[in-house]
Amino acid sequence: MTGSAGDEREPSGLPAALLAGAVADALCAVDGRAGGVYMCSSTPGLLRLAVLSGLPGPLFRPWWQVSVDRPFPVVDAHRRGVPVVLANAAETMRRYPQFAAGLPFQFATLCVPCAAEGRTFGVMTVLRAAAADAGDVQAGCEGIGRVADALAAALLRYETDGQAVTWDDEPLCVRPPAAGLALGRVGHLSWDPATGTVTADEAARALLGLPPDERPAGLDALARAVDPTDAHRLPTLLHEAAQGRPPPLPVQVRTADGGLRLLELRATGAGTATPAPGVTGVLLDPGPGALADGAADLLPEGVFCLDRLGLIVYANPRAAHLLGVERSRLLGRSLWEAVPWLNQPAYEEPLRGALLSPEPVHFHVRRPQEAGEGGSDPRPYEGDWLSMAVYPGTDLLTCTAVPASRVPHDSDGPTAAAAADAESGAPAPDAVSTTPLYRPIVLAIALTEAVTARQVSAVVMQELLPAFGGRRLAIYLLQERHLYLAWESGFPQGFLAPFEGVGLDARLPGVETLTTGRPLFFDSMEQLTAAYPGIPLDATEGARAFLPLIASGRPVGSCILGFDRPRSFSSEERTVLTALAGLIAHAMEKAQRYDTEAALARGLQQALLPRRLSRHARVETAGRYLPGTEGMEVGGDWYDVVEAGDGLALVIGDVQGHGVQAAATMGQLRSAVRAFALGDRPPEEVMGGTNHLLIDLDPGQFASCCYVRLDPATGLARVVNAGHPPPLLRHPDGRTRIVDLPDGVVLGVDPSAHYPVAELRLDPGAILALYTDGLVERPGQDIDDGITALRAVLADAGAPPERSLADVADRLTATARQAADRPDDIALLLATRLARVAHDDYGPSPSVTPLASRGPAV
Repeated sequence: MTGSAGDEREPSGLPAALLAGAVADALCAVDGRAGGVYMCSSTPGLLRLAVLSGLPGPLFRPWWQVSVDRPFPVVDAHRRGVPVVLANAAETMRRYPQFAAGLPFQFATLCVPCAAEGRTFGVMTVLRAAAADAGDVQAGCEGIGRVADALAAALLRYETDGQAVTWDDEPLCVRPPAAGLALGRVGHLSWDPATGTVTADEAARALLGLPPDERPAGLDALARAVDPTDAHRLPTLLHEAAQGRPPPLPVQVRTADGGLRLLELRATGAGTATPAPGVTGVLLDPGPGALADGAADLLPEGVFCLDRLGLIVYANPRAAHLLGVERSRLLGRSLWEAVPWLNQPAYEEPLRGALLSPEPVHFHVRRPQEAGEGGSDPRPYEGDWLSMAVYPGTDLLTCTAVPASRVPHDSDGPTAAAAADAESGAPAPDAVSTTPLYRPIVLAIALTEAVTARQVSAVVMQELLPAFGGRRLAIYLLQERHLYLAWESGFPQGFLAPFEGVGLDARLPGVETLTTGRPLFFDSMEQLTAAYPGIPLDATEGARAFLPLIASGRPVGSCILGFDRPRSFSSEERTVLTALAGLIAHAMEKAQRYDTEAALARGLQQALLPRRLSRHARVETAGRYLPGTEGMEVGGDWYDVVEAGDGLALVIGDVQGHGVQAAATMGQLRSAVRAFALGDRPPEEVMGGTNHLLIDLDPGQFASCCYVRLDPATGLARVVNAGHPPPLLRHPDGRTRIVDLPDGVVLGVDPSAHYPVAELRLDPGAILALYTDGLVERPGQDIDDGITALRAVLADAGAPPERSLADVADRLTATARQAADRPDDIALLLATRLARVAHDDYGPSPSVTPLASRGPAV
């Protein structure tokens, strides 16, 4: 862990003060303990923590950025556009087990999207005390919502001015608004040696008990305001300050009523041409804290206090002695900067717990053999162990430390492992790992949601690599006794090409870790080249870890983790990484089985979809199919164009579910509809017969379908709809309408279902668009909004003859094609009537009957 706990920089791009102020307002609105705001980054699909208030940034590095496909509360709030409220740890574990496993503490979470005019800029998140149920914290969303709305409006104006509203820096860590008693009042006074008068402002007069008027007072009045034991000192201190010798530190002065004040003096004209230099003073009421500090200085235990950013704001002499750091070097520095040997994974978890939950935490730490600074006494204290306790407060953490002769029997494993490393210790201080302790359950939960090898690799990249500070990842899978690259990130372009398809007899660490079943760890490139002379390097000096992927004794492949800098791997980290490699291997083995099934399903689906669409001299058609990229990556969407007597049947459908079963059901339905259409059966009979067939097959699935029987000569179209999204019609003048159809129930549910027929006419040059819900439906968005957006694209897409129908289809699916993740399959079928062709037999084009529609024209 590196960096300052309190970073006041102004990063490029967004105004940090605007974001920090909004977070402060959100904390005040709900009495929050900590909070922050996540913003969209310039990297698609990635949210970054822009401001973190009330928590030390380095302790929470794993949560600095989050992918929009992760099951996290902040992601759901961003994607769905609604607040997410988690009242306590139990609710968090139920709804977001992956998030709860990483932060298993008692606190409530409120996440509210920052959105304006349909644009979501980020998410405001606040952590506060846990509650019994969501109703106890739900009211807080209203206050945070007002802050989030105001921030979104400001960001919208910022974007309107041409600025990029993204965040790509590390988070700005700021202090939260003070929740406890404010610091004492501060007043100002001045003394003129030439006249002997003292001028004090209203606050200073109140602090000294002087009458609240503006008339200057004399030294005698000032002396009467303070305790007699301090009155005689004031003239001497003022004269010395006037001569350029002010006291180096604030002096303690007691008022006549016994109140403690701190007075800092400064000369205003000493050493200048001013004939009569003056003196200014700052008078401070320190409140009860000064007395408490003085009492804590006398305690035999070590006592020190941290603010919520991890800065040490107080340390008594005993704490400095036990920590082996001079007291002056502790104050004002972050704990891990002032006491580097506390910067260990085993010690970060208790600190996170104290920051996020109300209960005190206790743990043991082992001090290194040399704890002093600058060559000081290497053993300035008794014993090897310290028993630490951290007591959380609203604004401060109070920590105690006492010597412990040994680690108790109930000491947890990580501390013992860290102790063993410290004892064996040979990594140099600058090479000691500073990564937080990684919980295997976090990766295990994330891997349960990964289906494909690509998704498994992405989870490892998002979850495992950042937790250990890695920057490079390569995963190789075993096929026919050769290793083939399945995923890589961070390596120079082309660097891994020579290793593609290497056999198991090659002397390479990525091969030998699999053949021997032992992980290989190299603290530096020097170690790697010493063990494997001549191995190609990627021009970095970092460490490497090679992990075997073995599932139930079966070799699956190998995983390579790369780090930019040399580092050691503690025995604990080696154990955890080896265990995680087993989880990855099992997930990869499952993914390989899935990939085999998915390939079969995709092949089946491609065989079932039409290779070409039926053609007609007066009708042009175009179809597109895009498989989903989540889950089984294959579904039951289909489209078809079938000759029906002297006309054409346009069909689109969607079988519920994914996988081989959905594809097989789709094939049966397509065959049934095609058979009915070829017989030129009326549309209501086609849909009714298909419904009965699906019920008889009883696959446990239902399907939606839209069937259009089009007469190319007249443009008359008779349409039936079984629970499918309504068609869109683009008129030749560019206006679009949603075709209003009477809805029939989905296929496969009701054997007595009736499917009414609607009629419309298709004008030459008009475009009829049939589509499945994957094109217009997004999580957290109303499907009607998606249909409206598709209408707008269709209106702007143009039409034949200026633009081919295939180009229109490509424009309608362009956004979906570019999306990295599509939650559902997409099918699209377009049809347009052409103008009369020469030597045809169809006669003149009839007039167009106005269409019933819902919604205004675009």
